[in-house]
Amino acid sequence: MTGGYEDLIGKPAPAFTLPNHDGQPFEYRAGTSGLPTALVFYPESGSFLCTQELVTFRDSIIEKPHFNPEKTHVIAISPQSIETQRQFVEHENFNFPVLSDAEGVAARAYDIGRGFFGLTALARVTFVVDKKGIIRDALDTTLNFTAHQKFVDKWLHKLEDES
Repeated sequence: MTGGYEDLIGKPAPAFTLPNHDGQPFEYRAGTSGLPTALVFYPESGSFLCTQELVTFRDSIIEKPHFNPEKTHVIAISPQSIETQRQFVEHENFNFPVLSDAEGVAARAYDIGRGFFGLTALARVTFVVDKKGIIRDALDTTLNFTAHQKFVDKWLHKLEDES
């Protein structure tokens, strides 16, 4: 494990405000929408693994009913600049917020450190936050990028069954 984010499981998800890919402030306040949220922290926009990881979420939003934005929110966060995020979103046609955490505000709030033995600026960690704003679980795996969407998918089914 790369950080102390495990201590957040079972607790309210920290709030933050970061610029979206369009430069507009995006405010995340867990539990206010009444929908579960996947917070997807990833190291580098445009890199092969990160692109493939986020494409799995984009495609799930299109193909899987429980990923529909009326049922679940997906929010992606990396340390790249707003301009890099804008280009990334435009190139890949992402259908969810892709936030710039250049100052590390959200990474610190979620206690995420460097990834892949310290070689990447940010670890690849995905959090599942339930509709009440409680962090239910987190997945940290850098190389198995497809595991993140599968992890969220499993949790969405579990949360749906609990409702």
